[in-house]
Amino acid sequence: MKISTHRIAIPSILEVGKGNINNIGNLIKKSKFQKVSICYGEGIEDLFGESIRNSLEEANIEIANIETITDINFEKISIEAVKIPNDVELLIGVGGGKAIDAGKYMSFIKKLPFISIPTSTSNDGFSSPGASLLVGGKRMSLSAKTPYGIIVDIDVIKGAPEKFIFSGIGDLVSNITALYDWKFEEENGRVIVDDFATMISKKAVNSFVRTEFKTIKDDLFLKELVDSLTLNGISMEIAGDSSPASGAEHLISHALDKFLETPQLHGIQVGMATYIMSKVQDHRFKRISKILTETGFFNYVKTLKMSKEDFKKAIDIAPSIKPNRYTYIHVEENRIIAKRFIDEDETLNSILI
Repeated sequence: MKISTHRIAIPSILEVGKGNINNIGNLIKKSKFQKVSICYGEGIEDLFGESIRNSLEEANIEIANIETITDINFEKISIEAVKIPNDVELLIGVGGGKAIDAGKYMSFIKKLPFISIPTSTSNDGFSSPGASLLVGGKRMSLSAKTPYGIIVDIDVIKGAPEKFIFSGIGDLVSNITALYDWKFEEENGRVIVDDFATMISKKAVNSFVRTEFKTIKDDLFLKELVDSLTLNGISMEIAGDSSPASGAEHLISHALDKFLETPQLHGIQVGMATYIMSKVQDHRFKRISKILTETGFFNYVKTLKMSKEDFKKAIDIAPSIKPNRYTYIHVEENRIIAKRFIDEDETLNSILI
């Protein structure tokens, strides 16, 4: 009998540290790339373009073309991918979610390695194997591949608005409820949980929530956040889907995206839904409450004036987002518990309107 081997892709370049934005050329040169294409998020080239260009020139790496990502429409991104010169050896994405998602998908189409250089930590998209694009006007997660390399400059992350750090915190703590949902699906005969993906996801969030910090802009805190979000991407690569880092709390966030005129950052919505679902699951509720309180996440969300009724509506819609899954929110009784909790919880009553 032939035994199949479980092959996964992991980044060949992984550099997280201070000052990396000025050393990109040397970090990429080690892998022998000589000609690259770059896609920036809006306004990002103005901030870091000169440093990156100088660094690549010093390493004798040619820049074939530069693109600014303003639209993540699937058709447009596919067309831009075809325009990348055939002698380009590497695609680099610099910026927030749009630039990284677009770059990942373009590299997937062109069969090019991709270097992810996030300028904020709003979610784990910079390390994940998927790309979130607009298809027919709706945000969809499309298959791509895990980045060949991830380069993060802690000083750049520190300089981004705090809302992106809070968003990253919310996205990461959701591992706790997502893993519990995945286990719940297995117990109900729907899936087989990958133990190694579970271990990576669990280690990522546990390492983060145990990190001591004075402020969320401490170097160690930010490095731990980046490292843990990176591990999320690897856990999803191992599992073959997003289950180790995405459960009912993500479905609630996606539901909010469907009907809100202006949704909040993905990780902000996910973090709030994680708090709700941890109570529904009766799983590590105090730990989640503690980290969201101590980091200032809840205080930030209070300024956004998010609505209790919107969350209750999203809870009812959530199961339809992925009807093939079977998380806690797919059970009607749990949806009733979640909506009652929103009305009765003291913390939520002080944050939501």
